[in-house]
Amino acid sequence: MAADRSIDTLTPRQVALVAAAFVGILVGMLAIVLVLRLDAAISVWWCLLLAAVAFGAAYLVVMVALERFINARIRLLFRMVHDLKTDRGGSAPVVDMSTDVLGQVQATVEDWAQEKRTEITELREREQFRREFIGNLSHELKTPIFNIQGYILTLLEGGLEDPKVNRDFLERAARGTDRLTKIVEDMDLIAKLESGVMEMTLEPTDLSDLVNDELADASRHAKEKGIILRSEITEPLMVQCDPGRMAQLFMNLLNNAINYGRPGGSVVVRAFTVEGGQVLVEVSDNGIGIAPEHLPRLFERFYRVGKSRARNEGGSGLGLAIVKHIIDAHGQSITVRSTEGEGTVFAFTLKRA
Repeated sequence: MAADRSIDTLTPRQVALVAAAFVGILVGMLAIVLVLRLDAAISVWWCLLLAAVAFGAAYLVVMVALERFINARIRLLFRMVHDLKTDRGGSAPVVDMSTDVLGQVQATVEDWAQEKRTEITELREREQFRREFIGNLSHELKTPIFNIQGYILTLLEGGLEDPKVNRDFLERAARGTDRLTKIVEDMDLIAKLESGVMEMTLEPTDLSDLVNDELADASRHAKEKGIILRSEITEPLMVQCDPGRMAQLFMNLLNNAINYGRPGGSVVVRAFTVEGGQVLVEVSDNGIGIAPEHLPRLFERFYRVGKSRARNEGGSGLGLAIVKHIIDAHGQSITVRSTEGEGTVFAFTLKRA
């Protein structure tokens, strides 16, 4: 095996030297044998000279053959790989015969193949995400559309004249249109955040006041679900953020915690000052929790954890995706940790003002 590896790493010049040495030794030995058999008066030095000439001629022949082979085959392969990697044409790279050309070609092709495998894997993942996204989007749109269609058909078939039915069905149809509007608005918001069209207006903001305002707005929803909302940010804490977008972020996180909380449970907002001028904010609940395999995909648009966390009617299914994009737009990060049956904690950072 060691011998095979040493042969594999020979340069073309070394290969030519080995082949020429073999030819030179063979010619020299043949010359000595002929001299001994014919008893010719030829000096051994002439035999050695003949072997040296044979060595030189063989070396030149082998080098020319190798150069032609490399220029015709390997150099072309080098250029093809180079063009495919750079997506543009160009002159072929210079081939240095004193180096391990074959080893370079092998390494280059292996690197290129690995890049292609990585690209193919990424394309497959994107295609899978695209299929899931289209399927989820169609499902989210289908439910309110079919509901609206059913209510309108019922009204057209005679329900419009029935005072016990017409107003109720019209209100249900209106709620369906509101849900469709919410989905479209949220998708438009995500598109703007992703493209950078929507700029963040960062300004010093009191996190305590911001959280208290959002808790007050969510209190009615929480009371209906029997959930207690509480903030442990008892003192003013100034952070650098876009107040409007941050209010939207807290509202989405609070609604998510309330929707999947337990009756009699609680939702708590905390904040901690950490190193580097950062503030760590946590929104925690003691609800049903999330299985570990779902956590990496929790911020995807319309991603469904399962029947146990099926989204309530009226939501767009884009709340957590919007949260992630708002944090990204602030140049910060967000994480989630959860234990089934115990609750979930969303934690994100903000820059301290």
